[in-house]
Amino acid sequence: MRVPSRSPGQQPGSPPSPTAPARRRPSGATPRRVPAPAPDLAAYRAAVADLLVEVGALADAASTRARQVLIDERLREPALAAVLDATPQGLIGARETLLLEMARYQPNDRTSAADLSALVRIYLLSRIDVLWWQDAPTFVTDDQVNGSAELVDLEWLRRRDLLRFRYQEQPATMLGRAARGLRRRLRPDATPRTAGLLFRRARREVVALLNDIGREFTAVAPPATPPLWVTSLVRSAEHQYRLRRLGYAAMLPSGHCLGYSADVELAWFERFGAREALAELLLSRQEAGELNVIDEGQAWHLCLAPTARRRLRRAYEAEMGV
Repeated sequence: MRVPSRSPGQQPGSPPSPTAPARRRPSGATPRRVPAPAPDLAAYRAAVADLLVEVGALADAASTRARQVLIDERLREPALAAVLDATPQGLIGARETLLLEMARYQPNDRTSAADLSALVRIYLLSRIDVLWWQDAPTFVTDDQVNGSAELVDLEWLRRRDLLRFRYQEQPATMLGRAARGLRRRLRPDATPRTAGLLFRRARREVVALLNDIGREFTAVAPPATPPLWVTSLVRSAEHQYRLRRLGYAAMLPSGHCLGYSADVELAWFERFGAREALAELLLSRQEAGELNVIDEGQAWHLCLAPTARRRLRRAYEAEMGV
């Protein structure tokens, strides 16, 4: 229904003045598009949590058909559909991918998806990463990661005491792997049980984010708690496929392959009484809109929000003096 103008000289319902010039859109001009409202991520996360309860009740092999019907129905609910439909795959593509992931799921000692509910949680919450960074280029190969000017060398920063977090690299040789295994047998709890980083490189914004979290964690953790420990950073799509073949719950597309995600150790900090402090710190940053957080058991997955990118880039430059 057209709402009549209430400007002076024209009353509701009266015809416009015949002398009033008609407003015409310039030739060739296109209508201004009103940006679509951003999906409600809090509602999306709540809907995912509700769905997981129902998936858990249908976890047995005999419930495969019932799980498929459940996914079909729930993903079309507005809170879930708004996010999934805004990703490059769209709602239908996301649904098909999730069902395929569930059909292929095999529990093992490597995957962070301890059961089907965990797999669904990891997949659906990782779509927030994809929604945020769908226009960012993917690091397709290992060579692209190693040669990218968008990434900085963590070892160079570590040697200059510019990192407020720790990490370890994957051993590159048989001798290195044997030495790592020996250290674990002699001191099994000295470090988190993780393979380590294949690439010791990261985006500047992510370094600033992890430094910021590391400082805050040190301030709130009990005395003698080790610093924040990062277990994964940037990955190539090539490496992501290798992880999938080994049985890891490595989703595609992934924020790791865009350089905006990291995994941080949680379980190991339980022995220092610091796990809950770190979890609360990360969730508070999610509530502030700075992060997407996914509980993956031993480690938690983090993805930087685009709205925080500029601030963190400036923070990196100020901290590093560049």
